Amino acid sequence: MLGQDVRSAAQDAGHESIALARAELDIADPTAVRAALADARPDAVVNCAAWTNVDRAETEETAATRVNGAGAGYVARAAAELGAWTLQVSSDYVFDGQAREPYLESSPTAPLSAYGRSKLAGEVAVAAAAPAAHTIVRTSWLFGVAGPCFPATIRRLAAEREELTVVDDQVGCPTFTGHLARALVELAETRPAGIVHVAGGGQCSWFQFAQAIVSACELSCHVQPGRTEDLARPAPRPAYSVLGTERGAEVPRLPDWRDGLSDYLAVGVTSV
Repeated sequence: MLGQDVRSAAQDAGHESIALARAELDIADPTAVRAALADARPDAVVNCAAWTNVDRAETEETAATRVNGAGAGYVARAAAELGAWTLQVSSDYVFDGQAREPYLESSPTAPLSAYGRSKLAGEVAVAAAAPAAHTIVRTSWLFGVAGPCFPATIRRLAAEREELTVVDDQVGCPTFTGHLARALVELAETRPAGIVHVAGGGQCSWFQFAQAIVSACELSCHVQPGRTEDLARPAPRPAYSVLGTERGAEVPRLPDWRDGLSDYLAVGVTSV
């Protein structure tokens, strides 16, 4: 989802880009990573590959960390060997969700879940492998055209049902991958070192996000608030994962999440 948008954004910005799917490159294979980057000779590498099944990671943490942790380090090390800059996409799940004001780049990390621990391991691995040539980009609640996502699911379910219950006790920053991709390309050009936070502007709960989706799609389904504890999901979720930044003008600001939703729907996606 994000990778396809980054490829398009890079091309729109006039850059030559090479996009490798998982079938073409397993980032958890260091030999394959080194060979692929040596062949491409990139100026910058944006790592959009990730284990994203949050619940499954609870029982398969070793496998998740192999990709999100070690794999991220392999990419950064191979890029650094060629003099290329690494952009590593990380997550709001590195935080515990106990804050009541936006998390900044310097905020202490304390992941609640195996997925969060695996993403934090990736941050550590990238910083160690390419200490002078990396940008770690924490973002949150991604949705986009090129894959299953929350707006597509809500759109489909709301067309099928008269009522939906969506949790109202998790708050974050929905981020349209089309907007994030352009920011990642900009960061690949400007190369601020270290950690940056880039997410959709504003904040909302999943319930509020669902309400906005149903309203924008002009569906008659009634959306009511629910509680996370009633879902009994294997992995704990941060209750509050709003991201802010203390990095100033060097960090791109994304449009409000509502604008992201509008741009997503304007593409005319088919529900999945």
